[in-house]
Amino acid sequence: MEVPGPAHPAALLYPRIHVGVGGWTFEPWRDNFYPAGLPHSRELHYASRQLTAIEVNGTFYSSFQPDTFAKWRDQVPAGFVFSLKAHRFTTHRKDMGTAAEGVQRFVGSGIAELGDKLGPLLWQFMPTKAFVPEEVDAFLRLLPREVQGRPLRHVLDVRHPSFACEAYLELLARHDCTTVYTDAPKFPAIPHARSGLAYLRLMRSEADCATGYAPDALRPWVQGTREWVETDPAREAYVFFINGAKERAPAAAMEFLQQLVRTPE
Repeated sequence: MEVPGPAHPAALLYPRIHVGVGGWTFEPWRDNFYPAGLPHSRELHYASRQLTAIEVNGTFYSSFQPDTFAKWRDQVPAGFVFSLKAHRFTTHRKDMGTAAEGVQRFVGSGIAELGDKLGPLLWQFMPTKAFVPEEVDAFLRLLPREVQGRPLRHVLDVRHPSFACEAYLELLARHDCTTVYTDAPKFPAIPHARSGLAYLRLMRSEADCATGYAPDALRPWVQGTREWVETDPAREAYVFFINGAKERAPAAAMEFLQQLVRTPE
């Protein structure tokens, strides 16, 4: 087994701030992120040294075996973390309270093999799924608190504007879960300050900007994330650059990390 190399400096300076992109296999990244000629089998190894986290999209579309999760674990350095998007079989349904089988199947698929590289589990609802308190409460009750002795944390990615309400935040707090805070033109932005876990999905990257987000536009996000974790030692933040001009996502994440490790002005 290959011994992973050093982690990104940000993982050492800010071990409770995790910054990255969605997945690591994307053809356009082979033109502007990965070095020319890099074997596809080395892309995760490379990406995990430029970033400090990855939100895995593949688990949303396919099921994986325990040895695959173990392989991912062994390719990344200490301090790197995977967030896993739950399979759509579980979350894309009329009644979320009926998802018990899907939840158990996903959690029991071998994700514990990631060990301390296992970050939050992301449960993405359909954009048409409106907020029904009893149904959301029933779903949250299905989410296990641990797998093979390893604590689990859960994040809901909801897309219908009806979720932007106090009742939804109260349900999350009751079940010790959080919601995605989205920077996007078509999805609601729902802050949840009562959770010690912040999960940001920044979706406004622009193709004509070399860093996706202009450095000045990123600065408030960096400052806010830094202040968030420094206010309370129990707080943790995940920041992912997703969609928008996806080809610019790695550059945006790397710019965020560069700003993060600079001494605040």
